[in-house]
Amino acid sequence: MTTPDRIIAELHDWHRALRAQFPIITGNPDQAYLDSAATSQKPRAVLDAVQRYLTTANANAGRGTYTWANATTALVDRTRARVARFLGDPAPQERSGVHFVSGATEGLRAVALDWLPRHLRDGDEIVVPFADHQANALPWLEAQRLLARQGTHVTVRELPYDPASHDYDHRALTRLVTPRTAFVAATHVHHVYGGDMNVHRIRAAVGPDVPICLDAAQSVGHLPVDVGALDVDFVVFSGHKAMALPGTGAVWARNTRGPAFAPGGWAGTPNTSGIAGLEAALDWLDAAGPDRIQRWNTALAARLTDGLRGLARYEVLGCQRSLAADSEVQRREGIVTFRHEGIGSNDLGFVLASHGLMVRADGHCQGRAGESESSVRVSLHVYNGPEEVDRLLTVLAGLR
Repeated sequence: MTTPDRIIAELHDWHRALRAQFPIITGNPDQAYLDSAATSQKPRAVLDAVQRYLTTANANAGRGTYTWANATTALVDRTRARVARFLGDPAPQERSGVHFVSGATEGLRAVALDWLPRHLRDGDEIVVPFADHQANALPWLEAQRLLARQGTHVTVRELPYDPASHDYDHRALTRLVTPRTAFVAATHVHHVYGGDMNVHRIRAAVGPDVPICLDAAQSVGHLPVDVGALDVDFVVFSGHKAMALPGTGAVWARNTRGPAFAPGGWAGTPNTSGIAGLEAALDWLDAAGPDRIQRWNTALAARLTDGLRGLARYEVLGCQRSLAADSEVQRREGIVTFRHEGIGSNDLGFVLASHGLMVRADGHCQGRAGESESSVRVSLHVYNGPEEVDRLLTVLAGLR
């Protein structure tokens, strides 16, 4: 297995070239931004694309026939196809579709309220991950209540977890599936534990006919995402976590299991400046290389977990077998979450901020089956370097 240090050395020049493209990072050399799971920073190419659109072609899409309106309509259509290509759609826009939303939360809720009620029948069962982000739990309960008011009663079952690995318990899921299992919601990369949740095992457990909706908020822009290989029916992500602006995101729908997805209601004006930024962000990510981004982020996370493993007063959440430097199990995808045995996580977050280390310290919006105690989450991206990880470890080691 290639060690984290070897990967960091191999990609050193690549990382330096990319880091230089983030004005907020280069403009604040004393600050270490370690909260990319909440939102990513934006490269110059994205900022320039938004500025260029707003100063050369700003208009509404699909509303006018003059030059700026036509250019904006073309931008929206082009970016829709760009999202499909970025996700590895094997047949973009033939059966599948891409729909723009304000982010993953709105996208998941759109699937829950605009598509799921048309798919379910009285007595059906759905499986929901209650230890993942609330955005991938609450909408499905909302859909259940909506259907109940219409006289359709649906059972919601909890997607089982393995307490040792913090992965989904695929064997238990196999036993949970019945002929009435009609839908599964899952997460690609867990926003607290940092692990790839092995969605291919969910497909094996539920069979070929059950639709799967994937919350990809922590994977798109962080690692290669291939909808052909994943064999899921929906991929939902937030643009702001993938180098684009806040207020952008997309729902990719396969449209082969169940009815075709179409958001309800009048579409209104799309976030055209955000869509311009999303197109530029996907171009930037492809040029950087999602595979190299994943290797870099995983190597930094491994460097951090290897360091934390040597600090007696810290507990790293998630799979403990992935902490060893020579671990044969998957390392974390750029997200490391931990607690100090004597310092509350919120206080620890303030301490780290005083040292210029920006982390998230709270409950991380986990669902009802998630962690009951707050924790500190470090989430890394291409603009972070090993020196920032080492600086964090030095501060943590000095706390008693």
